[in-house]
Amino acid sequence: MCSWCWALRPQWQRLLQQLPHNIHVVKLLGGLAPDTKEPMAGEMREHLQATWRRIEQMVPGTHFNYAFWTNTTPRRATWPACRAVIAARTQGEGWDEKMLEAIQIAYYEQARNPSDNATLIALAAEIGLDVDAFTRELAAPSTQTLLQQEMTQAKALGVDSYPSLVLAINHSLWPVSIDYRSADNMLETIDWLLQESAEA
Repeated sequence: MCSWCWALRPQWQRLLQQLPHNIHVVKLLGGLAPDTKEPMAGEMREHLQATWRRIEQMVPGTHFNYAFWTNTTPRRATWPACRAVIAARTQGEGWDEKMLEAIQIAYYEQARNPSDNATLIALAAEIGLDVDAFTRELAAPSTQTLLQQEMTQAKALGVDSYPSLVLAINHSLWPVSIDYRSADNMLETIDWLLQESAEA
């Protein structure tokens, strides 16, 4: 539920296709906003809509469905969506990515609310998950524990904003600047860091 992550998605997919085969990609959930049943404050609603408009201007091809703000009751709660990705992951490799994509499309294109468990369970059915197993995992305390562990790991990597890319080489961590328009620029940075490390 990070609008900048949605904006990065096309270039992120291109980057994944071009990365050297010896790079192991680990995706971590950032958490962002904890659980709440309170409707989102008007000031935050205006801020996020302004962010969507800024992204549309800055990242060609990125679009948002503003009906979300009138068709749902927005809440500042992204942990449910994060837990949904973890719950999907328990059903096998690749399901977490399918759930992530389904959440982003539901939120940004279909004006559905991923802060609601009912939306997440419906998405699980739509992408073909075992819905009963997903529903159990979504509510399991162990799923929240795993989310907390990923948030802690991200902080340990020095990540404090999303999306972020960090290249770990041996025991060194190197942030990679995000480029919303060019996977090639990110790949060049990664290649340069790998070369510098090899020559060190």
